Amino acid sequence: MPSTESGMSDSGEFVQRIKPFRRELLAHCYRMLGSVDDAEDVVQETYLRAWRAEGTFEARASLRAWLYKIATNACLTALEQRQRQRRALPSGLGAPSRDPHAAPVFAGPEVDWVEPIPDALVSSESDDPGAIAVSRQDLRLALIASWQHLPSRQRAVLLLREVLAFSAEEVAEMLDITAAAVKSMLQRARARLDEVMPAAEDVREPTAPEARALLDRYIAAFESSDAAAIEQLLCEDATLEMVPAITWFSGKTTCAPYIVHHALGSPGEWRMAPTRANGQLATIAYRRGEDGVHRAFGVAVLSFGAGGIARIVLFADPELVARFEGPVADGLIHHTGSDPVS
Repeated sequence: MPSTESGMSDSGEFVQRIKPFRRELLAHCYRMLGSVDDAEDVVQETYLRAWRAEGTFEARASLRAWLYKIATNACLTALEQRQRQRRALPSGLGAPSRDPHAAPVFAGPEVDWVEPIPDALVSSESDDPGAIAVSRQDLRLALIASWQHLPSRQRAVLLLREVLAFSAEEVAEMLDITAAAVKSMLQRARARLDEVMPAAEDVREPTAPEARALLDRYIAAFESSDAAAIEQLLCEDATLEMVPAITWFSGKTTCAPYIVHHALGSPGEWRMAPTRANGQLATIAYRRGEDGVHRAFGVAVLSFGAGGIARIVLFADPELVARFEGPVADGLIHHTGSDPVS
Protein backbone atom coordinates (compact mmCIF):
# COMPACT_ATOMS: atom_id res chain seq x y z
CA MET A 1 0.00 0.00 0.00
CA PRO A 2 1.34 3.50 -0.78
CA SER A 3 2.39 5.71 2.06
CA THR A 4 -0.48 7.63 3.71
CA GLU A 5 -0.54 11.18 5.07
CA SER A 6 0.37 9.76 8.44
CA GLY A 7 3.64 8.43 7.08
CA MET A 8 2.74 4.81 7.77
CA SER A 9 3.74 2.46 5.01
CA ASP A 10 1.04 -0.18 5.17
CA SER A 11 -2.07 -1.35 6.97
CA GLY A 12 -0.11 -3.94 8.91
CA GLU A 13 1.95 -1.24 10.57
CA PHE A 14 -1.19 0.77 11.28
CA VAL A 15 -2.90 -2.21 12.93
CA GLN A 16 0.14 -2.75 15.14
CA ARG A 17 0.08 0.88 16.21
CA ILE A 18 -3.57 0.85 17.28
CA LYS A 19 -3.53 -2.62 18.84
CA PRO A 20 -2.10 -1.51 22.25
CA PHE A 21 -5.11 0.75 22.84
CA ARG A 22 -7.64 -2.08 22.86
CA ARG A 23 -7.83 -2.65 26.63
CA GLU A 24 -8.30 1.01 27.52
CA LEU A 25 -10.85 1.48 24.73
CA LEU A 26 -12.78 -1.50 26.05
CA ALA A 27 -12.79 0.05 29.53
CA HIS A 28 -14.05 3.36 28.10
CA CYS A 29 -16.82 1.72 26.08
CA TYR A 30 -17.83 -0.35 29.10
CA ARG A 31 -18.09 2.82 31.21
CA MET A 32 -20.29 4.33 28.51
CA LEU A 33 -22.52 1.30 27.94
CA GLY A 34 -22.49 -0.70 31.20
CA SER A 35 -22.32 -3.94 29.22
CA VAL A 36 -19.26 -6.04 28.39
CA ASP A 37 -20.88 -7.56 25.31
CA ASP A 38 -21.93 -4.16 23.96
CA ALA A 39 -18.51 -2.68 24.74
CA GLU A 40 -16.68 -5.46 22.91
CA ASP A 41 -18.94 -4.99 19.88
CA VAL A 42 -18.22 -1.25 19.83
CA VAL A 43 -14.46 -1.74 20.18
CA GLN A 44 -14.57 -4.14 17.25
CA GLU A 45 -16.51 -1.53 15.28
CA THR A 46 -13.99 1.14 16.34
CA TYR A 47 -11.07 -0.85 14.96
CA LEU A 48 -12.92 -1.54 11.75
CA ARG A 49 -13.75 2.15 11.29
CA ALA A 50 -10.17 3.14 12.13
CA TRP A 51 -8.76 0.67 9.61
CA ARG A 52 -11.11 1.95 6.91
CA ALA A 53 -10.25 5.58 7.71
CA GLU A 54 -6.50 5.01 8.02
CA GLY A 55 -5.75 7.38 5.16
CA THR A 56 -7.56 10.25 6.87
CA PHE A 57 -5.51 10.12 10.05
CA GLU A 58 -3.04 12.97 10.26
CA ALA A 59 0.20 12.45 12.14
CA ARG A 60 -0.05 15.86 13.84
CA ALA A 61 -3.13 14.61 15.68
CA SER A 62 -2.99 12.26 18.67
CA LEU A 63 -3.60 8.69 17.57
CA ARG A 64 -5.10 7.96 21.01
CA ALA A 65 -7.48 10.92 20.82
CA TRP A 66 -8.49 9.93 17.28
CA LEU A 67 -9.35 6.40 18.42
CA TYR A 68 -11.32 7.72 21.38
CA LYS A 69 -13.25 9.99 19.05
CA ILE A 70 -14.25 7.01 16.92
CA ALA A 71 -15.06 4.83 19.95
CA THR A 72 -17.09 7.50 21.76
CA ASN A 73 -19.20 8.30 18.73
CA ALA A 74 -19.75 4.59 18.11
CA CYS A 75 -20.96 4.31 21.72
CA LEU A 76 -23.34 7.25 21.24
CA THR A 77 -24.73 5.62 18.11
CA ALA A 78 -25.18 2.32 19.95
CA LEU A 79 -27.02 4.09 22.78
CA GLU A 80 -29.29 5.92 20.34
CA GLN A 81 -30.22 2.61 18.72
CA ARG A 82 -30.89 0.90 22.05
CA GLN A 83 -34.45 0.93 23.32
CA ARG A 84 -33.29 1.74 26.86
CA GLN A 85 -30.19 3.90 27.19
CA ARG A 86 -29.76 3.25 30.90
CA ARG A 87 -28.64 0.06 32.61
CA ALA A 88 -29.24 -0.34 36.32
CA LEU A 89 -28.53 -2.23 39.51
CA PRO A 90 -31.40 -3.16 41.87
CA SER A 91 -30.61 -0.27 44.23
CA GLY A 92 -31.27 2.15 41.38
CA LEU A 93 -34.81 0.91 40.82
CA GLY A 94 -36.49 1.46 44.17
CA ALA A 95 -36.30 1.38 47.93
CA PRO A 96 -34.77 -1.56 49.82
CA SER A 97 -36.98 -4.36 51.06
CA ARG A 98 -37.76 -4.57 54.78
CA ASP A 99 -38.76 -8.24 54.80
CA PRO A 100 -35.79 -10.64 54.48
CA HIS A 101 -38.08 -13.67 54.75
CA ALA A 102 -40.22 -12.86 51.70
CA ALA A 103 -39.38 -14.32 48.30
CA PRO A 104 -37.47 -11.91 46.03
CA VAL A 105 -39.27 -10.15 43.18
CA PHE A 106 -37.63 -10.60 39.80
CA ALA A 107 -37.50 -7.98 37.08
CA GLY A 108 -39.11 -8.41 33.71
CA PRO A 109 -37.59 -7.80 30.26
CA GLU A 110 -38.09 -4.06 30.69
CA VAL A 111 -34.93 -3.84 32.80
CA ASP A 112 -31.42 -3.86 31.37
CA TRP A 113 -28.79 -4.63 34.00
CA VAL A 114 -25.29 -3.29 34.49
CA GLU A 115 -22.89 -6.18 33.91
CA PRO A 116 -19.64 -6.93 35.78
CA ILE A 117 -16.39 -6.85 33.83
CA PRO A 118 -13.38 -9.08 34.60
CA ASP A 119 -10.26 -7.11 35.49
CA ALA A 120 -8.32 -9.36 33.13
CA LEU A 121 -10.09 -7.82 30.13
CA VAL A 122 -8.95 -4.28 30.86
CA SER A 123 -5.58 -4.68 32.59
CA SER A 124 -2.60 -6.99 32.51
CA GLU A 125 0.26 -7.86 34.81
CA SER A 126 2.59 -5.74 32.66
CA ASP A 127 0.53 -2.57 33.13
CA ASP A 128 1.91 0.26 35.23
CA PRO A 129 0.78 -0.24 38.87
CA GLY A 130 -0.32 3.39 39.17
CA ALA A 131 -2.41 3.16 36.03
CA ILE A 132 -3.98 -0.08 37.25
CA ALA A 133 -5.00 1.55 40.55
CA VAL A 134 -6.64 4.47 38.75
CA SER A 135 -8.46 2.28 36.25
CA ARG A 136 -9.76 0.00 39.01
CA GLN A 137 -11.30 2.92 40.87
CA ASP A 138 -12.93 4.18 37.66
CA LEU A 139 -14.54 0.78 37.01
CA ARG A 140 -16.24 0.24 40.35
CA LEU A 141 -19.83 -0.97 40.01
CA ALA A 142 -21.23 1.94 42.01
CA LEU A 143 -19.67 4.41 39.57
CA ILE A 144 -20.77 2.50 36.47
CA ALA A 145 -24.35 2.46 37.76
CA SER A 146 -24.25 6.17 38.68
CA TRP A 147 -22.97 7.21 35.26
CA GLN A 148 -25.92 5.41 33.68
CA HIS A 149 -28.19 8.16 35.04
CA LEU A 150 -26.57 10.71 32.75
CA PRO A 151 -27.81 11.48 29.22
CA SER A 152 -25.45 9.81 26.79
CA ARG A 153 -23.61 12.94 25.60
CA GLN A 154 -23.18 14.23 29.15
CA ARG A 155 -21.85 10.80 30.07
CA ALA A 156 -19.35 10.99 27.21
CA VAL A 157 -18.17 14.47 28.21
CA LEU A 158 -17.75 13.49 31.86
CA LEU A 159 -15.75 10.35 31.05
CA LEU A 160 -13.54 12.03 28.46
CA ARG A 161 -12.80 15.03 30.69
CA GLU A 162 -12.64 13.63 34.22
CA VAL A 163 -11.66 9.98 33.76
CA LEU A 164 -9.47 10.22 30.68
CA ALA A 165 -8.28 13.83 31.22
CA PHE A 166 -8.73 15.06 27.66
CA SER A 167 -8.90 18.84 27.38
CA ALA A 168 -12.17 20.65 26.73
CA GLU A 169 -10.89 21.51 23.27
CA GLU A 170 -10.06 17.87 22.50
CA VAL A 171 -13.48 16.71 23.69
CA ALA A 172 -15.17 19.42 21.64
CA GLU A 173 -13.39 18.17 18.52
CA MET A 174 -14.30 14.56 19.31
CA LEU A 175 -18.01 15.33 19.70
CA ASP A 176 -18.21 18.10 17.08
CA ILE A 177 -19.39 20.72 19.58
CA THR A 178 -17.87 23.87 21.10
CA ALA A 179 -15.57 23.96 24.12
CA ALA A 180 -18.22 26.10 25.84
CA ALA A 181 -20.78 23.33 25.26
CA VAL A 182 -18.35 20.81 26.75
CA LYS A 183 -18.00 22.90 29.90
CA SER A 184 -21.78 23.34 30.17
CA MET A 185 -22.43 19.61 29.74
CA LEU A 186 -19.77 18.77 32.32
CA GLN A 187 -21.35 21.14 34.83
CA ARG A 188 -24.79 19.57 34.32
CA ALA A 189 -23.33 16.06 34.55
CA ARG A 190 -21.65 16.85 37.87
CA ALA A 191 -24.89 18.30 39.26
CA ARG A 192 -26.83 15.20 38.24
CA LEU A 193 -24.25 12.89 39.78
CA ASP A 194 -24.49 14.80 43.06
CA GLU A 195 -28.16 13.77 43.11
CA VAL A 196 -27.71 10.07 42.31
CA MET A 197 -24.21 9.18 43.47
CA PRO A 198 -24.22 6.95 46.55
CA ALA A 199 -22.30 8.06 49.59
CA ALA A 200 -18.59 7.39 49.22
CA GLU A 201 -17.77 3.87 50.31
CA ASP A 202 -15.12 3.31 52.96
CA VAL A 203 -13.21 1.06 50.60
CA ARG A 204 -9.91 -0.63 51.29
CA GLU A 205 -7.51 -1.25 48.44
CA PRO A 206 -8.84 -4.49 46.90
CA THR A 207 -5.42 -6.15 46.92
CA ALA A 208 -4.75 -5.34 50.60
CA PRO A 209 -4.19 -8.39 52.83
CA GLU A 210 -7.13 -7.38 55.02
CA ALA A 211 -9.54 -7.35 52.10
CA ARG A 212 -8.32 -10.69 50.78
CA ALA A 213 -8.65 -12.18 54.27
CA LEU A 214 -12.26 -10.99 54.42
CA LEU A 215 -12.90 -12.54 51.01
CA ASP A 216 -11.41 -15.86 52.16
CA ARG A 217 -13.60 -15.80 55.27
CA TYR A 218 -16.67 -15.05 53.10
CA ILE A 219 -15.92 -18.04 50.86
CA ALA A 220 -15.30 -20.31 53.84
CA ALA A 221 -18.55 -19.21 55.51
CA PHE A 222 -20.61 -20.03 52.42
CA GLU A 223 -18.91 -23.33 51.76
CA SER A 224 -19.44 -24.44 55.36
CA SER A 225 -22.90 -22.85 55.67
CA ASP A 226 -21.80 -20.85 58.72
CA ALA A 227 -24.59 -18.36 59.47
CA ALA A 228 -22.77 -16.78 62.42
CA ALA A 229 -19.67 -16.14 60.31
CA ILE A 230 -21.72 -14.48 57.58
CA GLU A 231 -23.33 -12.14 60.09
CA GLN A 232 -19.96 -11.26 61.63
CA LEU A 233 -18.52 -10.41 58.21
CA LEU A 234 -21.18 -7.85 57.27
CA CYS A 235 -20.84 -4.18 58.13
CA GLU A 236 -23.79 -2.68 60.01
CA ASP A 237 -24.79 -0.65 56.93
CA ALA A 238 -24.07 -3.43 54.40
CA THR A 239 -26.16 -3.70 51.24
CA LEU A 240 -27.12 -6.80 49.27
CA GLU A 241 -28.23 -6.78 45.63
CA MET A 242 -29.10 -9.83 43.55
CA VAL A 243 -29.45 -9.36 39.80
CA PRO A 244 -31.93 -10.16 38.21
CA ALA A 245 -34.14 -9.47 41.27
CA ILE A 246 -35.34 -5.94 41.91
CA THR A 247 -35.44 -6.87 45.61
CA TRP A 248 -32.43 -5.61 47.56
CA PHE A 249 -31.53 -5.00 51.19
CA SER A 250 -29.82 -2.30 53.20
CA GLY A 251 -28.40 -2.95 56.67
CA LYS A 252 -27.08 -6.06 58.36
CA THR A 253 -30.44 -6.61 60.11
CA THR A 254 -32.04 -7.51 56.75
CA CYS A 255 -29.04 -8.66 54.68
CA ALA A 256 -27.91 -11.37 57.08
CA PRO A 257 -31.34 -13.02 57.58
CA TYR A 258 -31.95 -13.04 53.83
CA ILE A 259 -28.63 -14.75 53.13
CA VAL A 260 -29.19 -17.30 55.91
CA HIS A 261 -32.78 -18.18 54.97
CA HIS A 262 -32.63 -17.95 51.17
CA ALA A 263 -29.04 -18.55 50.07
CA LEU A 264 -26.75 -20.25 52.54
CA GLY A 265 -28.16 -23.77 52.25
CA SER A 266 -26.43 -26.77 53.80
CA PRO A 267 -22.67 -27.38 54.18
CA GLY A 268 -21.07 -28.19 50.84
CA GLU A 269 -23.91 -26.72 48.79
CA TRP A 270 -21.62 -23.96 47.52
CA ARG A 271 -18.14 -24.01 46.06
CA MET A 272 -16.49 -20.69 45.31
CA ALA A 273 -13.35 -19.33 43.71
CA PRO A 274 -11.81 -15.87 44.11
CA THR A 275 -11.56 -13.55 41.12
CA ARG A 276 -11.58 -9.84 40.30
CA ALA A 277 -14.30 -7.75 38.67
CA ASN A 278 -14.61 -3.98 38.24
CA GLY A 279 -11.40 -3.43 40.16
CA GLN A 280 -12.92 -5.22 43.13
CA LEU A 281 -12.53 -8.62 44.72
CA ALA A 282 -15.20 -11.07 43.66
CA THR A 283 -16.17 -14.72 43.71
CA ILE A 284 -17.32 -17.22 41.15
CA ALA A 285 -20.06 -19.38 42.66
CA TYR A 286 -21.00 -22.97 41.89
CA ARG A 287 -24.11 -24.53 43.45
CA ARG A 288 -24.73 -28.21 44.07
CA GLY A 289 -27.69 -29.69 42.23
CA GLU A 290 -29.98 -32.54 43.27
CA ASP A 291 -27.58 -34.93 41.54
CA GLY A 292 -24.76 -33.79 43.81
CA VAL A 293 -22.89 -32.01 41.01
CA HIS A 294 -21.79 -28.38 41.39
CA ARG A 295 -22.64 -26.20 38.39
CA ALA A 296 -21.97 -22.58 37.51
CA PHE A 297 -24.31 -20.20 39.34
CA GLY A 298 -22.93 -16.69 38.93
CA VAL A 299 -20.51 -14.01 40.10
CA ALA A 300 -20.61 -11.88 43.27
CA VAL A 301 -18.74 -8.56 43.40
CA LEU A 302 -17.79 -7.34 46.88
CA SER A 303 -16.96 -3.96 48.41
CA PHE A 304 -15.21 -3.70 51.75
CA GLY A 305 -15.69 -1.23 54.57
CA ALA A 306 -13.94 -0.81 57.88
CA GLY A 307 -13.51 -4.36 59.12
CA GLY A 308 -16.17 -6.04 57.04
CA ILE A 309 -18.12 -6.46 53.81
CA ALA A 310 -19.97 -3.29 52.87
CA ARG A 311 -21.70 -4.43 49.70
CA ILE A 312 -22.45 -7.64 47.84
CA VAL A 313 -23.77 -7.51 44.28
CA LEU A 314 -24.64 -10.98 43.08
CA PHE A 315 -25.12 -11.61 39.37
CA ALA A 316 -27.02 -14.90 39.29
CA ASP A 317 -26.20 -15.76 35.69
CA PRO A 318 -24.31 -18.99 34.88
CA GLU A 319 -23.24 -17.62 31.51
CA LEU A 320 -21.20 -14.91 33.22
CA VAL A 321 -18.89 -17.55 34.67
CA ALA A 322 -17.42 -18.13 31.21
CA ARG A 323 -15.90 -14.63 31.33
CA PHE A 324 -14.11 -15.40 34.56
CA GLU A 325 -13.11 -19.01 33.97
CA GLY A 326 -9.58 -20.26 34.54
CA PRO A 327 -7.60 -22.39 36.98
CA VAL A 328 -8.79 -22.17 40.58
CA ALA A 329 -7.00 -22.94 43.81
CA ASP A 330 -7.13 -26.48 45.22
CA GLY A 331 -7.46 -28.03 41.78
CA LEU A 332 -11.02 -26.83 41.15
CA ILE A 333 -11.63 -26.14 37.47
CA HIS A 334 -14.18 -23.66 36.16
CA HIS A 335 -16.91 -24.93 33.88
CA THR A 336 -19.93 -23.09 32.57
CA GLY A 337 -23.53 -23.82 31.70
CA SER A 338 -24.62 -27.29 32.77
CA ASP A 339 -21.10 -28.71 32.83
CA PRO A 340 -20.14 -30.02 36.27
CA VAL A 341 -17.29 -28.82 38.41
CA SER A 342 -14.82 -31.56 39.17
